[in-house]
Amino acid sequence: MNENSKKRYSRQRECIVEFLKNTEIHPTANMIYDKVREEIPNISLGTVYRNLSELTRFGEIIKIESGDGAERYDMRIVPHSHFVCKNCGEVSDLFLDCDKELDKIAASVSGAEVASHNLVFNGVCQKCISKK
Repeated sequence: MNENSKKRYSRQRECIVEFLKNTEIHPTANMIYDKVREEIPNISLGTVYRNLSELTRFGEIIKIESGDGAERYDMRIVPHSHFVCKNCGEVSDLFLDCDKELDKIAASVSGAEVASHNLVFNGVCQKCISKK
């Protein structure tokens, strides 16, 4: 039995997945919690975190370390990078060619087997630049 077959159906998880499928933003757990509570008022923040942890572990979502202490979540699991604006905190997708050479370099330096990498670029987004 593989790990994915151990997952049980839950209405809470389904609600979280549906929200992530239908959003362009990269929400925090609190944002997901607020949205899911509209449909399931008695859901706890702990339940949201547990489900996000499982979805991440099963490879169904990506957890993004945005640098501001709040982890963000992304349903797009195809290889891609992210840009985080240091002014407004917005996280956006960057679809760049995946540099497999970087994986090889990291493996060589670390002595580990590197399967993939996640890049997060930080700076000021176009919206914030245009406000200046």
